Amino acid sequence: QVQLVESGGGLVQPGGSMRLSCAASGSILSIYAMGWYRRAPGKQRELIAAITINGTTNYADSVKGRFTISRDNTKNTVYLEMNSLKPEDTAVYYCNAHMATITTMMDDYWGQGTQVTVSS
Repeated sequence: QVQLVESGGGLVQPGGSMRLSCAASGSILSIYAMGWYRRAPGKQRELIAAITINGTTNYADSVKGRFTISRDNTKNTVYLEMNSLKPEDTAVYYCNAHMATITTMMDDYWGQGTQVTVSS
């Protein structure tokens, strides 16, 4: 069984910073890419940052220059450093991993989601 466990999240003031972590565990063979999505109230889930196994990153325009994604391949963990947070960053943030396990070919796995609220 494979799990993605997120940590971080909570309430932060506008202009503040926050760090999210997501650790993958279980019968993992290879993690090709990991990323962070978010779903704001009344909106569809969107990809905001992704990183491949070789470190190539991709960001949504809305977070470029403010958010930084990184990963520790030895720990199967991905991080999202969020700076200069705005009220419009308020959303549930989901971790995603595109990986192969002992029972499946490359497939997408999801964390449970963590709430980030930016408010004064």
